Amino acid sequence: MSGPVRSEDLSPDPEAPPDEPEVEVTPSREATIGELTVRRALPHRARRTVGAWCFVDHMGPTEGGLDIGPHPHIGLQTVTWLLSGEVLHTDSLGTEQPIRPGQLNLMTAGHGIAHAEDGRHGPYHGAQLWVAQPEATRHGPPAFAHHAELPRVDVGAAVATVLVGTLAGATSPARTDTPLVGAELALRPGTTEVGLDPSFEHAVVVLEGRATVAGVEVTPGHLAHLGLGRDEVALHADDDARLLLLGGEPFEATPLMWWNYVARTPDEVQQAHDDWEAGSDRFGTVPTPLPRVPSQPPIGLRRPPG
Repeated sequence: MSGPVRSEDLSPDPEAPPDEPEVEVTPSREATIGELTVRRALPHRARRTVGAWCFVDHMGPTEGGLDIGPHPHIGLQTVTWLLSGEVLHTDSLGTEQPIRPGQLNLMTAGHGIAHAEDGRHGPYHGAQLWVAQPEATRHGPPAFAHHAELPRVDVGAAVATVLVGTLAGATSPARTDTPLVGAELALRPGTTEVGLDPSFEHAVVVLEGRATVAGVEVTPGHLAHLGLGRDEVALHADDDARLLLLGGEPFEATPLMWWNYVARTPDEVQQAHDDWEAGSDRFGTVPTPLPRVPSQPPIGLRRPPG
């Protein structure tokens, strides 16, 4: 359920959008993970990050399973969220943890980790997100946490499940390395006003159904960027819908993303590629029968501006 980031995701931004609370809808793009087709909402050439959120894949619903062999990560946290199905997570720390709808898997890569995902039961529907780690923690040790229970709070005509950070007075137990929020909003028919932190930039991704975000209709897989300085957003649905609300303080640097790596320089990506291909101890061994995924050679990478 992880990556990879493609070269077309990394094309230079035509022009940085202004930091003002206007809604910009970014269409998702189809990408392939193994045999699974996903809708990639982030990164996009016009929008690299939302706070530290740097990657959002909307997967399914599909009857097919998900089997992804061992592959590496650096400099990021993976956030796995299911609406249906079950996936077994295994990693080089020795973790073997199934995840089911309503539960959170949070894997911190730091200097390096490898993991695999074995889809057990369908139909499968969910989201895989990445959070870029800041300079203070991105070279640190890897970690994994499973949260079987997360705080839920009524927000108008919606029920919010807080994955990370704080929303409507409810705080997730999950680790965050930068000021961040992530929540699933289950909308009932009607309009809901959701309070926001104006120091964050925010975005909404529709997972199921249709919704209007600050007066703009958004369909599944697409991302509505709300900008900075907004202290609330109006969400409307004619029928039940499910959304992801993402936000955070603008990230400290533009991350360099290639395949399953989040770095700052091409040399860091090249070293991670070489270490994975060489079977270095950096990424360890994943206890799974699934075949190892070869790294994609970093070709033509340039350090991102900013």
